[in-house]
Amino acid sequence: MTEQHMVQLLQRRGVTVDQISEIVFKLQKPYNDQLSQEDCIESVLAVLAKREVQYTLYTGIALDELAEKKLLPEPLQSILEADEPLFGVDETLALGIVHVYGMIGLTSFGYLDKEKMGIIRTLNDDKSSVHVFLDDLICGLAAAASARIAHQNEHAPDYSSKLRLD
Repeated sequence: MTEQHMVQLLQRRGVTVDQISEIVFKLQKPYNDQLSQEDCIESVLAVLAKREVQYTLYTGIALDELAEKKLLPEPLQSILEADEPLFGVDETLALGIVHVYGMIGLTSFGYLDKEKMGIIRTLNDDKSSVHVFLDDLICGLAAAASARIAHQNEHAPDYSSKLRLD
């Protein structure tokens, strides 16, 4: 498996690295005036290169595709078709991607899951396909790529010097 294989898998589901990197850029640009779109693309690809991320994407996408083909057992089939709000397994799976880069990824994931910007909103609103897992997986992927950039940003404010342990 390679990140290019993952790129092709995502493209087959209607998602491009550029669309994900646009979300990453929006998340990180306020904190990094040196940030470029190319930096964001590179970060998305770096996250896609991680085997645990690849396995998570495979699993979620396979479940979405099986649901589209009506091949899941009941009641799981009906739950995915309805995109039941209390299902939660889709978010739980995506958190496996988020935790690769720590707590900043978790807060970004929560924000993206609520706001649903860009391709995330498109996937969430698409009623012609099942994207119960994919929209959350893209939230996780964008959040992890964003956190990766944040951890590499040498110009980020250092709040540790302001901590007082009185």
